[in-house]
Amino acid sequence: MTIDTNSLDWDKTVGLLPVIIQDHKTLEVLMLGYMNAEALEKTQAEGKVTFFSRSKNRLWTKGETSNNFLYVKELFVDCDNDTILIKADPVGPTCHTGSRSCFKTDFNQNFIFELENIINDRYENPVEGSYINKMRNKGLNKIAQKVGEEGVETVIAALAESEEELIGEASDLLFHLLFLLKEKGLSIQDIAKNLEKRHK
Repeated sequence: MTIDTNSLDWDKTVGLLPVIIQDHKTLEVLMLGYMNAEALEKTQAEGKVTFFSRSKNRLWTKGETSNNFLYVKELFVDCDNDTILIKADPVGPTCHTGSRSCFKTDFNQNFIFELENIINDRYENPVEGSYINKMRNKGLNKIAQKVGEEGVETVIAALAESEEELIGEASDLLFHLLFLLKEKGLSIQDIAKNLEKRHK
């Protein structure tokens, strides 16, 4: 989506609009910054997030000194036309402290998305001897079979084993399901969209 700067309500906030940055893969909120019209235009033209720095009193491209750029994937405007949401691909940590995010939120729920990214990377950059590489060499049938095996082991753990063992088996099942989806050219987003459609 391209945002027409003239459609935004710059007057409400004296020429600066709050901008929320969200990781487009994990959906984690990374930071909050501010843009004037010039910063938004530069961001859209170059594909890298540029803010208006209130402390520096100038345009500031995130990563201009650290090289930890935020590459724009999607832009959205809220219902009042006075707040911008940017889904971005972060290079390195977003926070100046070296943290992944400027907010101290737990990452455990997001790690499922990150795990999918790791699997995708193994496909794009195969590592000789890695588990994923070995399984891919065995073919789709073997990958699908592993999902079945882990499903059965998860059921057994739920019925007759400890909570820790159930968590371990469920983790194995989820990993292999993500692996199978990737092998079939699908993603967790495809499953989420289908579940959302069913819910409606």
